[in-house]
Amino acid sequence: MELAFIPSPSRGVLYLGPVPLRGYAFCIIIGVFVAVWLGNKRWIARGGRSGTVADIAVWAVPFGLVGGRLYHVITDYQLYFSEGRDWVDAFKVWEGGLGIWGAIAFGAVGAWIGARRRGVPMPAYADAVAPGIALAQAIGRWGNWFNQELYGKPTDLPWAVEITSTADGRLPGTYHPTFLYESLWCIGVALLVIWADRRFRLGHGRAFALYVAAYCAGRFWIEYMRVDDAHHILGLRLNNWTALFVFLLAVLYMVLSARMRPGREAVVEPGAESAGGDAGPEGEKDAEKDAKEDAGTASADTAADDPDTAGTEKTPGKTDVPEAAKAPEDADDAAAAAEDEKDADGVKNGADSAKKG
Repeated sequence: MELAFIPSPSRGVLYLGPVPLRGYAFCIIIGVFVAVWLGNKRWIARGGRSGTVADIAVWAVPFGLVGGRLYHVITDYQLYFSEGRDWVDAFKVWEGGLGIWGAIAFGAVGAWIGARRRGVPMPAYADAVAPGIALAQAIGRWGNWFNQELYGKPTDLPWAVEITSTADGRLPGTYHPTFLYESLWCIGVALLVIWADRRFRLGHGRAFALYVAAYCAGRFWIEYMRVDDAHHILGLRLNNWTALFVFLLAVLYMVLSARMRPGREAVVEPGAESAGGDAGPEGEKDAEKDAKEDAGTASADTAADDPDTAGTEKTPGKTDVPEAAKAPEDADDAAAAAEDEKDADGVKNGADSAKKG
């Protein structure tokens, strides 16, 4: 007898009058809001305008939903098009079934369209929203708990999830809560990306690539624990192979990008500073650093163009003259004064002689 477990909700939908409130859809909506909120804060900190992330998300979210559903339907087509199934169910997104791989791929297409319309570089936008996407996944995974789906192997651990539904061949019992494992892993991924971005100043899409690689690493072992029906290739589930392939692509991108385009974008949204006046802390630091470097370069250029001025002290309102040049000038002035005084004495003596004569 299990002493403790995570109980599943008796139903995944509540009715507010005639309006159904489905737990799965509710988790997705909350996740989207969190992703946009965090992405907006990070975008402003990088020098972008407030509201740009939301404007681009208007394109990215619908594309992501369509892509996620397409991936799920294509890879699990037997759930909708086999004998005894109703193909209309393929459109019932609220009942569960969104593939993260299709959601990210199609969502990126929508984000690219939105970013292009705003004149925003897509890699910079992806870096800003990467931690928020991970948190959105962490929240969205609880939709599987509402639907009593995507659990792991049987277990009697205290944190096992209790499955009570018998729909689609489910057997009541306690199982590994893989939805919980993935939710916690995604929170860790978000924190990792935020830390690495601050520590190494990731740019040009490398923060997003880090998110992808870290998520795939966790998805691989979590996918291996699941017991729901899936296609297998060489003994591994299809999603295991997908996670491995995408992980390698993300790591390769980080390596090549760091070599070809090191550092971070100086400008993420043209005109943001002049229009909004707030380039963000990071943008201000970069500008201050650039100003210091420009000042140092200008000083060096001046010294190189006019070597006679090197090592001289500047006095406001006076022309800088080297000390070595001042000495000869003082000597000439003294000689001229002595010559004038001699001439004056000669004139005076001649006048005195004239009086005596």
